[in-house]
Amino acid sequence: MTTRRAALTGLLAFPAIASAQEAWPARSLRLISPFPPGGAADVLARNMAEELTPALRQSVVVENRTGAGGSVGTEAVVRSAPDGYTLLMGSTGPLAINPALLRLAYDPARDLVPIAMVSTVASVLVVHPSVPARNLGELLAMARAKPGELNYGSSGTGSAQHLFMELLKQMTGVDITHVPYRGTGPAMVDTIGGRLAMMFDTMPTALPHIQGGRVRAIAVTTARRDPALPDVPSIAEAGVAGYEGVGFYGLMAPAGTPAAIIDRLHREVNASLAREAFRARLVAQGTEPAPMTQEAFRDFIATDRERWTRVIRDGNIRVD
Repeated sequence: MTTRRAALTGLLAFPAIASAQEAWPARSLRLISPFPPGGAADVLARNMAEELTPALRQSVVVENRTGAGGSVGTEAVVRSAPDGYTLLMGSTGPLAINPALLRLAYDPARDLVPIAMVSTVASVLVVHPSVPARNLGELLAMARAKPGELNYGSSGTGSAQHLFMELLKQMTGVDITHVPYRGTGPAMVDTIGGRLAMMFDTMPTALPHIQGGRVRAIAVTTARRDPALPDVPSIAEAGVAGYEGVGFYGLMAPAGTPAAIIDRLHREVNASLAREAFRARLVAQGTEPAPMTQEAFRDFIATDRERWTRVIRDGNIRVD
């Protein structure tokens, strides 16, 4: 009887043991993009979901959770179970800017784990075709001649596009008036329409307008020229030594996610970035593949956070 009872107990316990040890992933994953459809974060999230679905043999579904400069979607990931089934397409705003700008109920450095950097994204300073300046030097000369008369748009106070211009202003001493919008799209509409003189925009969304002649590219924010616009100099190359502003995108998971899952995802993302066809697709979309170790990704985020915290403090930037 004792032997039979022990055997029966073992059989009853087996489903629980099997469930606890089931291979990950056993069901579909959510990849949260904390920005609206069509932007760089959303485009890259969908690219990675397409790559990871066959690699993991489970569907990876992109979910847009927007609001508060990416903080709403980011917090949703922080609050989710650390089981590898909810991931974040992290980026500059939510991870490096918002902690210095907003009162957050979480700390990205503490509550999220870096999985893998996907790509960096240059922004480009564009002007309406009626602006006579043909290069950055001429544009800065115009701004110095007419302090506060030139204006620029951004996707909102504290956005990366706002801070890219704020950094340029701090490094050159020019006075250009900020006009915040609810998103980059409306700002670009008014730049194309001539109601704004200029703006920064990410390469993936600015390229079609540059190629269509609706705006003119002046300079890019990365330290070197961007392959998508080889004839356009960087801001540093155009005379503002040391200037650099890079948007970054990479996968994150809630703190406490098992290391084995993080390592598996890291390998799969880097395997995708090693494939020439996938790399070419990202470059064609205006982004630069940027594979790196998890430790290097963590350090990259920390350094970027320090940079934008300093710009926000020196510019006395606040969100109403």
